[in-house]
Amino acid sequence: QVQLVESGGRLVQAGDSLRLSCVAPTRTFMSYAMAWFRQAPGKERDIVAAIDWSAGSTYTADSVKGRFTISRDSAKNTLYLQMGSLKPEDTAVYYCAARRIADYSGRYYTSSVEYDAWGQGTQVTVSS
Repeated sequence: QVQLVESGGRLVQAGDSLRLSCVAPTRTFMSYAMAWFRQAPGKERDIVAAIDWSAGSTYTADSVKGRFTISRDSAKNTLYLQMGSLKPEDTAVYYCAARRIADYSGRYYTSSVEYDAWGQGTQVTVSS
């Protein structure tokens, strides 16, 4: 089971930018499709963005499209979420997730049940 460690969450003001990082210390980083989810208090864990093993295909939820960008750096074994124009409704715990791929078809996954490794979460709070 790959270990995932998120960082970068903090208190920011509306309109600010923030970058989250997720390090996966594994030699098989490129064997994983990955994603960011978020969960606000009292709500379900929702997909924010997803990326395939090679960064050739990405998905971004409508709620953050145009503001958030997912990317990965295989040399650093790191997944990123660049967040811009932050809004109070972006306040949540953000989780990094990974799924071992069965082939190199370039698929991403958007359901939480499709992931088998999770980070501990990093809190992002956006004040108005």
